[in-house]
Amino acid sequence: PIPVNLDAEPDAKEVVEISDIAYWPEGSCFCIFWGKTPASKGNEIRAASKVNVFGKIVGDAKIFGKVRSGDFIIVEKI
Repeated sequence: PIPVNLDAEPDAKEVVEISDIAYWPEGSCFCIFWGKTPASKGNEIRAASKVNVFGKIVGDAKIFGKVRSGDFIIVEKI
């Protein structure tokens, strides 16, 4: 969770791409999509509900599969 409270944008979507960075309005969360989620169907990457995609990870986003609760990571804008 992050201290932001925004509504879904008109172009918000549920199915996203690997490396997408998004804000999830229903959970007030910052999301990095690196693979299938519990809501995914088939090979798609699906958010639990619509998200506002606002960026993309440069490089191999699958590295986030190794991040555990409490790990410290830095995401920088380039």
